[in-house]
Order: sequence, then structure tokens, then C-alpha cells
Amino acid sequence: MTNEELHNQMVAAMKAKDKVRLSIIRQVMAEVKNVEVNERRDATEEDVNSMIKRLIKQTNETLEMSRKAGNNQERTDTLADQVEILESLLPAQLSGEALVALIEQTITEVGATTRKDMGKVMGALNKATGGNFDKAAAAKEVGSRLA
Repeated sequence: MTNEELHNQMVAAMKAKDKVRLSIIRQVMAEVKNVEVNERRDATEEDVNSMIKRLIKQTNETLEMSRKAGNNQERTDTLADQVEILESLLPAQLSGEALVALIEQTITEVGATTRKDMGKVMGALNKATGGNFDKAAAAKEVGSRLA
């Protein structure tokens, strides 16, 4: 997601009066603005996606703590909604048949033959997709092919 797309999402949330979505998008935009100010450069699409991923991780950790505490169901529901919204801002993850095809291609390109080469294959997959793939499914598939 680019900075401009994020801005358009914010405007749409304002028009729809969706306060939760608006709050999350503003939080992401603030993080992106920090990158732009601190590093004195325009934020790239990769920067925006990494900010979203970091916020998903932080919100998931808070959600888990809230579930363990079990004392405020409303807060837990709000956090779950926030994670859903953040995940919707990211591009769809590569999975299924498309992931299997990419794994096969990557294994042949890297020349992997044993399980020791699994790290090379996963690294190449990460580079090829920008980290936007189902890592657990990929690891399982690569492991079964390199057994």
C-alpha cells in the first residue's frame, strides 16, 4: 500500500464515519510520517507495509495479553477489530497453488537438494515476494520437497 492509497483510505473512513478504521489509519500514517521526518526521505510502499506489519504484531501482542487477562471483553473485541483492519491494509498473501509453483521454481533456481538448503530457499522466497507469503505453509512445503 502506498502513502497515497493510505490517504485515500483515511478519507473514505472519514466519509463513512468509521472511527475505529480512521484511528488505525491515522496511527499508520503517523508512523510513516515519522520515517519521512527522521530519515528525510519519502516513504516507500515497502516502508508503509513494514509499518502496518509492525503495528499488527504490536496489536496482536496486546490482544493476547487482553485475552489472558480476560477482564475486559469490549477491549479485546476492539483489538481484534483493529488487527482485522490492519491486515486488510496489506496486500493479499501468496498461498495455495501460486505459492507451491513459486516454491518449485525457487528450489530449481537455488539448486536446493537437501534440508540444509531450506534457509536459502526461504530467503529467496522472502526476497521474491517481499515477505508477503504464508511462511508456515511454505516451510512445510519446502521441507517436504527437500526431505
